[in-house]
Amino acid sequence: MRTGTRTGTRESESESESESEKENEKKREKESEKESEKESEKESEKESEKESEKESERENENKRDRENERERERENEKTRENENQSE
Repeated sequence: MRTGTRTGTRESESESESESEKENEKKREKESEKESEKESEKESEKESEKESEKESERENENKRDRENERERERENEKTRENENQSE
């Protein structure tokens, strides 16, 4: 819409451009925020995966330790039995 004067038209166009720039800046900020959120989520997922892996490793290590302890107990029991038989 024209105001009828060159100055009025330029001011109107300038205001329109300024509004458009502000809207574009807001869009860029929102997109940037979304990207940051996505990156944060990815990092959180990675950390969760690492923690899960660590927990799994701990569980496996504990399981091996228990199995080794049982095996030692069996060997000790056999040794005791052999000692008793030899007496």
